[in-house]
Amino acid sequence: MADSTTNSSICRSLRENRISFETSLKQPNKETIAAMLEAERITKNPSVKGYTDLDELLADLKA
Repeated sequence: MADSTTNSSICRSLRENRISFETSLKQPNKETIAAMLEAERITKNPSVKGYTDLDELLADLKA
C-alpha cells in the first residue's frame, strides 16, 4: 500500500512540475525470457555451487 501511495505522489508531483515521464510494463523479449528461465534452472540445481560470501567467490575465480 505504501508503494502505491508513494508512486501516486511522485507521479502527481512530476505532472504538477510539468516533468514528462512514461510508465509502461513491457513484456520481455524471447531472449530475455530464455535467460531468466535459465537463471531459474541454475539456481534450483543442487549441483551448482552458490556463494553467500564475496571473498569465497573471488578466491574461486582466481583459482
